[in-house]
Amino acid sequence: MDLTTLTYLIVGASFALYIGIAVWARAGTTKEFYVAGGGVHPVVNGMATAADWMSAASFISMAGLIAFLGYGGSVYLMGWTGGYVMLAVLLAPYLRKFGKFTVPEFIGDRYYSQTARIVAVICLIFISFTYVAGQMRGVGIVFSRFLEVEITTGLIIGMGLVFFYAVLGGMKGITYTQVAQYVVLIFAYTIPAVFISLQIAGTPFPQLGLGGNIGDVSFLSKLNSVVTDLGFSAYTTGSKTMIDVFCITLALMAGTAGLPHVIVRFFTVPKVHDARVSAGWALVFIAILYTTAPAVGAMARYNLHATVNTAVATGGDMFAPEAAIVGETRPEWMKRWEKTGLIKWEDKNGDGRIQYYNDASKNEAFNAKVEAAGWKGNELGSVVKGAYVPKVDNDIMVLANPEIAGLPNWVIALIAAGGIAAALSTAAGLLLVISSAISHDLMKGVFAKNISEKTELMAGRIAAAFAVLIAGYLGYNPPGFVAQVVAFAFGLACASLFPTILLGIFSKSMNREGAIFGMLSGLIFTLTYIIYFKRDVLLGMEKVPDSAWFLGISPEGIGVIGMLINFVVAFVVMKMTAPCPDHIQHLVEDIRYPRGAAGAQAH
Repeated sequence: MDLTTLTYLIVGASFALYIGIAVWARAGTTKEFYVAGGGVHPVVNGMATAADWMSAASFISMAGLIAFLGYGGSVYLMGWTGGYVMLAVLLAPYLRKFGKFTVPEFIGDRYYSQTARIVAVICLIFISFTYVAGQMRGVGIVFSRFLEVEITTGLIIGMGLVFFYAVLGGMKGITYTQVAQYVVLIFAYTIPAVFISLQIAGTPFPQLGLGGNIGDVSFLSKLNSVVTDLGFSAYTTGSKTMIDVFCITLALMAGTAGLPHVIVRFFTVPKVHDARVSAGWALVFIAILYTTAPAVGAMARYNLHATVNTAVATGGDMFAPEAAIVGETRPEWMKRWEKTGLIKWEDKNGDGRIQYYNDASKNEAFNAKVEAAGWKGNELGSVVKGAYVPKVDNDIMVLANPEIAGLPNWVIALIAAGGIAAALSTAAGLLLVISSAISHDLMKGVFAKNISEKTELMAGRIAAAFAVLIAGYLGYNPPGFVAQVVAFAFGLACASLFPTILLGIFSKSMNREGAIFGMLSGLIFTLTYIIYFKRDVLLGMEKVPDSAWFLGISPEGIGVIGMLINFVVAFVVMKMTAPCPDHIQHLVEDIRYPRGAAGAQAH
């Protein structure tokens, strides 16, 4: 059976499964719509949390980043995994004990202020829409390649599916749909990795294959040799500065702990103990993908070089004249992916051979070899907003990996279903958070407190519908590749919501004025920095050079500075304003201590 037919069958079957679950688990009350009725089993919730948290950035983009950044890409692994542990241990059980539906509701009640609640909603909307833009871009990429439709058409299909089960099912429908999506995405990610690990290292375990051998040479040594021979830095050598690695990692960690769509998952279980158990299970489910990703990235990079330059595969000299092949040399997988506009070959020297190398190398000996071989520049690149950029788009590496490795069509079709599942699972969770922020936190909590449950439920569904439309537009015109866009969302969460939630749990003295000004200062600083340094993509203006970064910190890591600003402003304003009321201080103690503990009994 041909690839297109198989893809339609497998993706179509997964869609039918999601829609069937949404119909079966549709929400009938606001509690079912917001927190799935609060009765989800911890293991089921752990699986749903893993699917919600492992977005298109984890499935599609993270291994692509690792493929091209090598050691430097580990910041995403460390940041996202460490952040989940921080969320599970530091925040989730206490927020679950507080017992509210949403993060803005917690902030509004803890800081005894409707203004604080509104500011939290504003932060949440900025974070969630930035995050969802990356998911919808992932949907568009998968559809455009595997279903051979325009990215716009793919986005519309994805929007329609999310609209159906998010608007109809609410959190209840999303939870059980995400369980199915987790199963699809984890099989889709690991099965190709097993095949490729067997091909390259002779072991079915990718984690072991990464440290295995190709012949008598270790795989990583062989990969280092290949990339350095082509003028790139060694794969196992980081290209980022120490301060930027630290800031990106910490921003991703704190941002994870401040993500509203992940936090709300801990409100769907019956008890605080269940929140802790489901967090543990989620970490197990997440680890399956995250321990596989480094091997996927490294093997994809090796296979890319081996298929576009046959000298790599045969062990020959890439600069030798006999290595050139006259005529059409593009592999079939590249011809298919060129249709998406995410990879392009330009034969600059007319030799019919693809030269994929670092044409900006400052190594004189390497440049002399290039000149002697008659190479005229890196020929493998992509078209971004009409301009040729000499690179392969990060976001195609995982999706194209089975094709590059020549795996069976059913494996290629499976990874298409997995990519869509990863993007849609997170997109649905984000859209529901946006919906609940508008219907529950703004309408019910601030502007129309006496509306009925039926009216609130309808408002939530209407808000979700509008959020889907905005998400589709952002997916069509995102401010970067998937993982980069998601990193921006984590930075915004790190700078705005995380400090406020943390202080709300562990500081009895923090008052409403400190929380409000802290959130606003962190959000405004971080958002301004990201827009300024990404203005070429967002606003079509001239690019600001990376050398102008504050202390050498990239836009992906600047959320750490925003977080520090938030903390400083919050404490300064707190000292200058009225103290936190006694009953709120007692509330904080009650949240922190388990029932029956001495600290709780004293109050």
